[in-house]
Amino acid sequence: MCGICCTVSFSVEHFSKDLKEDLLYNLRRRGPSSSKQLLKSNVNYQCLFSGHVLHLRGALTTQPMEDESGNVFLWNGEVFNGVKVEAEDNDTQIMFSSLSACKNESDILSLFSKIQGPWSFIYYQASSHYLWFGRDFFGRRSLLWHFSNLGKSFCLSSVGAQISEVADQWQEVPASGIFQIDLNSAAVSRCVILKLYPWKHISKENVVEECADDLTQTLAKLPPFVSVVANEAKLYLSKPIVPLNKKLPQVPLETRCRNCSSIPGAKETLEVVLTEQHTQKVVQQFIDVLSVAVKRRVLCLAREENLASKEVLKTCNKKANIAILFSGGVDSMVIAALADRHIPSDEPIDLLNVAFVTKRKTPIPNIGRKQQNPHDVPFEEPTLNTAVAQDPDDAEVPDRVTGKAGLKELQSVSPSRIWNFVEINVSLEELQKLRRTRICHLVQPLDTVLDDSIGCAVWFASRGIGWLVTQDAVRSYKSSAKVILTGIGADEQLAGYSRHRVRFQSHGLEGLNEEIQMELGRISSRNLGRDDRVIGDHGKEARFPFLDENVVSFLNSLPVWEKVDLTLPRGIGEKLILRLAAMEVGLPVSACLPKRAIQFGSRIAKLEKTNEKASDKCERLWIQVNKL
Repeated sequence: MCGICCTVSFSVEHFSKDLKEDLLYNLRRRGPSSSKQLLKSNVNYQCLFSGHVLHLRGALTTQPMEDESGNVFLWNGEVFNGVKVEAEDNDTQIMFSSLSACKNESDILSLFSKIQGPWSFIYYQASSHYLWFGRDFFGRRSLLWHFSNLGKSFCLSSVGAQISEVADQWQEVPASGIFQIDLNSAAVSRCVILKLYPWKHISKENVVEECADDLTQTLAKLPPFVSVVANEAKLYLSKPIVPLNKKLPQVPLETRCRNCSSIPGAKETLEVVLTEQHTQKVVQQFIDVLSVAVKRRVLCLAREENLASKEVLKTCNKKANIAILFSGGVDSMVIAALADRHIPSDEPIDLLNVAFVTKRKTPIPNIGRKQQNPHDVPFEEPTLNTAVAQDPDDAEVPDRVTGKAGLKELQSVSPSRIWNFVEINVSLEELQKLRRTRICHLVQPLDTVLDDSIGCAVWFASRGIGWLVTQDAVRSYKSSAKVILTGIGADEQLAGYSRHRVRFQSHGLEGLNEEIQMELGRISSRNLGRDDRVIGDHGKEARFPFLDENVVSFLNSLPVWEKVDLTLPRGIGEKLILRLAAMEVGLPVSACLPKRAIQFGSRIAKLEKTNEKASDKCERLWIQVNKL
């Protein structure tokens, strides 16, 4: 995870050699390992590059990088496959070397078409005065732009500023391809022309499948002096996933389980479904491809040698490198079980479980809370005082209940693993304070009630400050993990939302296919930029196993009825293939849990106003931005 930024000025009077203080602060929070700025001046323009690195793999590489030709590179990404990166290599160096070797536009597009993994980048090509930038196909890394001063300057940044005058001008760069700006031409014409190299898939029959995205809506928000044009050579990036299989059955499908009405429960229903040989084979293939995706995401980071003795390890003093946003639901449970296969056995895994509670902060009785763990949080430190304890019943929100049940199930599957179940309790008082001071600008430019609820819940969960509760003691704890795994992408691909069932009931499998394609097509603008900014604010990196290119391609290749069966009841039919996978890896309890969104499971949606719609504009976000 890195904070990357480039400000471009075409006017001397509007040029500044330093970023605004609040923007620089926000970028530094994303990249605490190193910070550097680089100024490139030309007779027609000036570029200020600012890089802030969270060191995770290979040698620490400061950014921005500059080569002998004057090219400049800023990279916020992970290369998990497609371009060779050895364990000791740093992918920023590999990518910059590859870019510097590119001879033309086609070479650049070919390079980015190969990469598997999340990324956003900014690349200044000195000889041509081109500025290249973009996000990966799914938009897993945030990149924002804003244009100001009637075409005299613009800015690209991982995160926006907090100043109210510009907050509403920041917009997400659409994940529709890679953009190129001719800086010399823009300086002369005072018009910024964004040349787009889009994602496309060309089938064997030469049928072009364009990338589904929110580009049209984005263009409508651009100022008059900014335009987007297609590149003249009609070059494009190759989509990194196969198209969605929209095949429909030639004959009506029989109910998957004819005798389901006589089967006593969901677990037994899933067991019956798994007796079908083809289904079992497909489920095992899914487990295999998802396991590889998890493996890449838990092993691609530098692990410090821990010299603690075995006796000390028993006291949970070895630090966790990986944390999981954890509700105990089937998405996070399967990720946890697969992570357990690949993370060193003596390394703890942090399970981050958030609950929003209505009562004000109260001190916890001093029972067995000795500050011996280097990752324990001092109670006296007010900035870390989110580790508050309420009446135990007050914090027993739905996700806390299923989380504790999930913990027991994981302990049964892997009893030798140290599972740190981190109870993160957030009061209304703290929610309101930190939404105002930290979270609101991270959620922006998204602005709905749903964005507020999810953004706040994910921010507090990923901060990882809470309680470890064991049979012997209760102690404060702060997760040391720099990498956070999240289950986003499962619901979108596997019909996990109630709207999928509604669409199926009204339009059948054809309508369900269209809904799934739409969900995945808009995930960059609806979810991922926001979640990257929110998690990155803690100097941590979000990783998304369900959005691994090979996982998405595998699921896209299957006909919809092999992934879901919405003729089966809620808690079984949606995300069916994932529930069957959970059964196969030894998680029968969580396999049968119905979908519950984080805003309801954590109870944040019930904390302030209960009569709002998820799609309403959230006054709490905008009012607090304007108060800054």
